[in-house]
Amino acid sequence: MLIPTEPCGSIPRPTALQQALEDFASGEISSTEMNEHFDEAVQDTLEKFSTTGSPVITDGEQTKTSFISYPLSNLTNLAPDGVVIPFDDGHSRQLPRLTEGPFRYGEFAGSYLTRAKKYTDKPLKQAVISASALSLLYPADGIEDYSQEEFTADLVQGAVEDIRSCFDNGAKSVQIDFTEGRLAVKLDPSKGLLKNFIDLNNQVLSHFTPEERERIGVHVCPGGDHDSTHSADVPYEELIPDLMNLDVGSFFVQMASEDDPDKALAEFAKYLKPDQKIFVGVTDVNNPEVESPEIVRDRVLAAAKHIPVSQLGTTDDCGFSPFADDTGTSREIAFAKIAARVNGTKLAEEALGL
Repeated sequence: MLIPTEPCGSIPRPTALQQALEDFASGEISSTEMNEHFDEAVQDTLEKFSTTGSPVITDGEQTKTSFISYPLSNLTNLAPDGVVIPFDDGHSRQLPRLTEGPFRYGEFAGSYLTRAKKYTDKPLKQAVISASALSLLYPADGIEDYSQEEFTADLVQGAVEDIRSCFDNGAKSVQIDFTEGRLAVKLDPSKGLLKNFIDLNNQVLSHFTPEERERIGVHVCPGGDHDSTHSADVPYEELIPDLMNLDVGSFFVQMASEDDPDKALAEFAKYLKPDQKIFVGVTDVNNPEVESPEIVRDRVLAAAKHIPVSQLGTTDDCGFSPFADDTGTSREIAFAKIAARVNGTKLAEEALGL
């Protein structure tokens, strides 16, 4: 496709997999049985992804408990009472708190590609969590004998290894999930927190070559969980000038659900560098109504009024199920929206005479 199109990441887990996760947590099934469920879900996800026509696919994060928690697998130096992230519908998610050092990744995202490659030969994209999100694990009152500086050094090293593991295991591209970017502006309108987040992520990115950074993108949105958001009330324009200082090749931006997409797109265009691409969200993952290809086409054409077509791509606003227990959207709707994204992007190419 001349206008590239890629997913953001997660796909709702099958009911059987969600039940198996509960059974495994309670000790009712073995790790062998759990892996069989993982294999079935990943294979089914990749097969359904292929039928959408998407030129780049993912495993749908079927084996992750959440987009943010996979690096914490099997860690023993965590307590459950960390930072709370409230969503607009009243529910919240709580991060764990680091209790002692050192901080080490318990699992790297590249490991998921080994399973996925058994079931497809299509180009695979892998999402990783940002170092800035994981920085919230460190408690505000510090940790005895383990300074913030020591934690940051360990965190950056782990985040670099996380991205590197994806490339080493065959990922076509890597997407850094930075959903806390817009939230940072809400928590700190002075933007000091946002700037710290940007600086931390750029520390990680500095370990990669320019050619590698072309294959790295950043995803931003106002959060998405049980069809609710945590920072949609923050004007996009408050985030964009600092966001575009991230040293990556692509930005995957929520736009289908944005109140004033033209205003946001004009701001993105103002700061877009010649070697960067903007993948515009054309499907609203928090709305169960499936977009028609024509609606997607019109959203692409609207974006093309601001973003040069040579720097324009399409994506979904967010992952469809960033947390394993999120049942707000069905698998059928998710794949229907993805197919609409692909077909609508093709219609936009025709309308633009590409």
